[in-house]
Amino acid sequence: MHKSSTQTIPEVGDMPRHVAIIMDGNGRWAKQRFMPRVAGHKRGVSAVRETVTACGELGIQYLTLFAFSSENWRRPADEVSVLMQLFMRALENEVAKLHENLVRFKVIGDLSPFDVRIRELIARGEELTKDHTKLTLTVAANYGGRWDILQAANKAQMEKLQHSRASQGINAPEGTPVDEFQKISEVELAQHLSMAYAPEPDLFIRTGGEERVSNFLLWQLAYTEFHFTQELWPDFGRVSLMKAIDSYRRRERRFGRTSEQLASAGHITSATAA
Repeated sequence: MHKSSTQTIPEVGDMPRHVAIIMDGNGRWAKQRFMPRVAGHKRGVSAVRETVTACGELGIQYLTLFAFSSENWRRPADEVSVLMQLFMRALENEVAKLHENLVRFKVIGDLSPFDVRIRELIARGEELTKDHTKLTLTVAANYGGRWDILQAANKAQMEKLQHSRASQGINAPEGTPVDEFQKISEVELAQHLSMAYAPEPDLFIRTGGEERVSNFLLWQLAYTEFHFTQELWPDFGRVSLMKAIDSYRRRERRFGRTSEQLASAGHITSATAA
């Protein structure tokens, strides 16, 4: 498990190790062209392909894409149906390509509401690609940051309770003091978060002009650098990614320290040099 930025100072490189993206603007892209919203979502899949390829070529190790939030079920039923169909089609057609290119595929979120076929394809894709290390592509589907923290807290509390009972004997009856509330440490909670297998994102990108995180990776984005762009997701590609990375490179990542501390330690960035 990777340590959080509040526990230790992570290594900072010229290239972000982990990029997280909210892919916003598919519907508006289609509307601007007098096309149905589904056309924007279909074009968005091409943008995903190009971004995944670019990340692999640039040496970025983790790419996390917000595909469907826990609040997106509120959209019109016909649009949700189309999104589910596109998701299934992408799982059927794209995972083999990821495997060929040594990309590990992961999905985070509450998968229980999805069709059985979708869950089977996710499990099959994760198993097929589990040993790849070139790039880890994580798709957040029916995911919410608050859900993630809550489910992690529940798992951590249950684990602590089970350990307490075990230490007092497996026959300890319910209602004994071990059932009382016990504090959970950050380490205990963090290991149950959906992305415990990955370092925290270095760079967060949101397309489409909105400037909010929309319940995405609330815990993990604590010290992430943000980049917002007016560009709609279907137009996003390698050039757009490089613009975001150039912006990232100009940031001074202090993690609670002062600029003078960074300078004395030799961490000179373009921001401190300016």
